Amino acid sequence: MHTPISLDADQAHGRLGELTVIDVRTPGEYASGHLPGALNIPLDRLRRALPVLGNARTELLLVCRSGARSANACALLAEHGVPAATLTGGTGAWAERGLELHRPATGTRAGWSMERQVRFTAGTVVLAGLGLGLLHPAWQLLSAGVAGGLVFSALTDTCGMAALLGRLPHNRPRAADLDATLAALEERVS
Repeated sequence: MHTPISLDADQAHGRLGELTVIDVRTPGEYASGHLPGALNIPLDRLRRALPVLGNARTELLLVCRSGARSANACALLAEHGVPAATLTGGTGAWAERGLELHRPATGTRAGWSMERQVRFTAGTVVLAGLGLGLLHPAWQLLSAGVAGGLVFSALTDTCGMAALLGRLPHNRPRAADLDATLAALEERVS
């Protein structure tokens, strides 16, 4: 089993030409800005890419917004004997250093980050629970459930709401897009 390593933004920037960068965020998040040359393979689709990633001749650098999902992706790859590094602090740290983020060509709509989608959804459900609680107190349990979920999410560093939101159509790659990404990846790593 391979132990994942971490690269900070400066280290990754200095080695960008020798790394195969895989962005594990949703397509909407990827469209909002990604490292130059990064390929988008969402975390929940990473298993499908394992055969190609396992043949990589260059070092893999996995990236997400903050570094949490890419660390999970590195652990998944390590379980399958595929060495990979994660970008400490993710694209957030990359942007803070003033490094360039690429955005898709015009016509592609950038989406909200997963964190923003979770905050919006959680806030909306809490407000709905509080509002409906004026009609019947049992509706306040909806708000309590979301609060409990947020606490659980923080304690376990997981997010069930993000997993559910990631399944929405605007957060899912079309099959053809993933196939094209895998073909481009195969070309780079062979």
